[in-house]
Amino acid sequence: MSSPVITCKAAVAWGPGEPLVLEEVEVDPPKEMEIRVKVVCTSICRSDVSQWESKAQPDLFPRIFGHEASGIVESIGQGVTDFEVGDHVLTVFIGECKSCRHCISGKSNMCQKLGLERKGVMHTDQKTRFTIKGKPVYHYCAVSSFSEYTVVHSGCAIKISPSASMDRICLLSCGVSAGLGAAWRVADISKGSTVAIFGLGTVGLSVAQGAKLRGASRIIGVDTNPEKYEKGKAFGITEFINPDECSEPIQQIIKRITDGGADYSFECVGDTGVVSTALQSCCDGWGLTVTLGVPKVKPEVGAHYALLLSGRTLKGTLFGGWKPKSDLPSLVDKYMRKEIEVDGLVTHDMPFSRINEALNLMRESKCLRCVIHMSK
Repeated sequence: MSSPVITCKAAVAWGPGEPLVLEEVEVDPPKEMEIRVKVVCTSICRSDVSQWESKAQPDLFPRIFGHEASGIVESIGQGVTDFEVGDHVLTVFIGECKSCRHCISGKSNMCQKLGLERKGVMHTDQKTRFTIKGKPVYHYCAVSSFSEYTVVHSGCAIKISPSASMDRICLLSCGVSAGLGAAWRVADISKGSTVAIFGLGTVGLSVAQGAKLRGASRIIGVDTNPEKYEKGKAFGITEFINPDECSEPIQQIIKRITDGGADYSFECVGDTGVVSTALQSCCDGWGLTVTLGVPKVKPEVGAHYALLLSGRTLKGTLFGGWKPKSDLPSLVDKYMRKEIEVDGLVTHDMPFSRINEALNLMRESKCLRCVIHMSK
């Protein structure tokens, strides 16, 4: 027996940058290999704000944003075997089918079937599961968690322990995992090394935490917000540089104080100019730069060839290189055992009715993570 259509509240964006409107939406039942989830908590990620403000895809409105979320399985579609109604889950913006070339390679988390969805529809049939008065409402990253109920592919959800704090564990859906994975999986930071991190938001601080847990000797944070230093100390930042207070280029400062450059640098801002700066801040021979940010403008990266000729490496990563179904459960376990810090990254808790306020806090860089409680 198929599940009925659900009518619920969702925060709908009717145009780029326009305030979200709490609307009554119809949510279709899950189709084959999909699950319908009652969203419990969703946190605001900077990419939600960037895409909401972007005018690059004006035809993908009205749209429901949100992708960092925890929830409870309300119903399951045909063929789903790894979830049951009532399971607690995390949603993820990239999935893992476990059968495509990338999934079976062991070298990549770029699933060819459930990769990053950019068209505002579901992976399987290229259609939406949301409507308002019969008209389609587009998805975001095939998650759309700014809704009391949503439908996701079963390959884009991870079962978690019912005892995990839903209002904190949601951060592992994107930002925290991305930062830890960049430090551990992508860079594979070694003990005693020197690390420079550009941008101390949730992702950058999670990189710092990963570097600290790996035993890095110096973790240099670069940010224009001086308040980030105090916050950063708790996550491993040992030194702080504010570019607004410097009379010389940041890369020169880092090269001088590290005797030639950092072993690893991380770009967590979403600015391709900063990518070049981070690359120049690395040492010759083995310096590695990892870029995690998503730029709003100027997507091309520019760098002098000599930086690469001298042995530096530039690497990109999505979701920290984690395969969500295979790897995320271990991060949840680490959180449950208090081996990784997540709670300290939440600066605000708000009810669903204040979601526009939460978006503005992120837009104005006045928060790290704001958690939206759907039932409050």
